[in-house]
Parts: sequence; C-alpha cells; structure tokens
Amino acid sequence: MTVIDVWAQHPTERFLAEPFLDTLKRWMGQDFKEVPLEWTMMAMESANVTKALIAAWYGPKGALISNEEVLEITSAHPDRFSGLVSVDLRNPVEAVQELHKYVSEHDFKGLRIVQWLWELPCTHPLYYPLYAACVDLDVPVCLQVGLTGPLRSSESGRPVHIERVALDFPDLKIVCGHIGYPWHNEMIAFATKFQNVYIDTSAYKPKRYPQELVSFMKTHGKNKVMFGTNYPMLTPEACLKELDLLEMDDEVSELFLYKNAEKVFKL
Repeated sequence: MTVIDVWAQHPTERFLAEPFLDTLKRWMGQDFKEVPLEWTMMAMESANVTKALIAAWYGPKGALISNEEVLEITSAHPDRFSGLVSVDLRNPVEAVQELHKYVSEHDFKGLRIVQWLWELPCTHPLYYPLYAACVDLDVPVCLQVGLTGPLRSSESGRPVHIERVALDFPDLKIVCGHIGYPWHNEMIAFATKFQNVYIDTSAYKPKRYPQELVSFMKTHGKNKVMFGTNYPMLTPEACLKELDLLEMDDEVSELFLYKNAEKVFKL
C-alpha cells in the first residue's frame, strides 16, 4: 500500500516546549520533551508511509522549526521526506524571497501557514504576497481549518475565510488541513465550489471523520481529499489501522492515500 502523509512535522525541542501544545499533550496522554529523528523514521516505516511532507513552523516568536532544520532532514532522506516552507508574515519581501529560495533551490513542495499562531485570518493582507508567489511557483499553500486544538482562538480557522482567498486567487492551490470540524460542511462546500481547494484529514483518526466527509470522499469529492496525520500528535499507524472503517473501494483508497497528493504537490 502506497501512503503519502501530507501534514507532519519533525518537532524540535523549541516546538515541544511551547505552552500551546499542553492541551494536545493532555489529550494524547503523553508529554514529549524530545522526538529523535529515529522515532519519526520508525513511525513512517512501521506504517509503510512512502513519503511524508514535513513542515517548518514560523510564528511571532520566530522559527519553532526552521526551514534549514527541515532541509537537513529532507536532504539526508529525500526518498522519505519532502519539505514545506514556513516564513515570517510580518516581513513580506523577505518572506517571499525565502519561499522562492526553498522551493526553487531545495525542491520544497509548498508553503505552510498556521493561522492561529498569528491570530490572523488567511484573508489578512500580509498573506497575499505569499499567495501570489505560490501561484508563480505553482505550489500549494497549506492552511489550518476548523477547531484550534491548542489554547488559541479558532476564529482564524473558519472555512468561510477560504472562500475569499479562493475568489481572489483562482489559480492558487489551497490545501485545508484538519478537516474543518466543526464547520466541515462549509469546508466540503468550498472544496466542491472551487477547483483548487482541497481538504486533508490531519489531526483526526478515521473513526472521527464526519460522515459527510466520508460520503464526499466516495463521490464527487474523491479527487479532493488527502491523508494526513499531524504527526507526532497522531502516528500514521494509529490512523491507518482504522482505515477499514471507511469502507472505501480501491479507487477511492488510492486517491485518498497518495494519488491526490502526488498530483497536488507534484511528487
């Protein structure tokens, strides 16, 4: 079985030390202080994950996971990992230059922005130069939609903000992570309405996928949904062992697990 995980991160100690993760650690019943790269490699290999897109994380405090740290991993294990860029929204010129550098020179596959870190919806003007650069580079922007698990506001994750961006940038590929719950019906509607809007299932195990999403995946949305975990918060093995609950046929399974990701991220 071929599997591509479109939302993962290899966390640094800086990332794991952030207080905003306390909620997730409580939910998981684990308090990670450190995640060695060997753990991440084993997590992918044990679940037969062919490729994981691992993201840098940048917020108002700076780089929680830097692009250079991601590059070290993707350079050492190019068959296993590809990178997603993250940048400082507050410095638009430098941010666009950074995006161009890591996509053009180091083959990163897209841009990751976690809106709740900035407490700015994706319609804020600081995002727009980056969207234009993504169109120019022909790479997706990966955004968070739905409930914010950490103790931050969920307002920036409302799917309705995606509509404005999709209208302003019709050629921009937008991958909306975390399903959009509890506004998942809105998210499905926008993924249906706009040719270049997609959904990934990160942060949820299959038994928690809303039935409306599962129906979408099996019908007119079979080309619009991609598998993601949000590792290390969820492991690929924990997610994939529940895959049979979805009762997907072979075509839908292949599209969901890897074919859609191959196309959108040009893997």
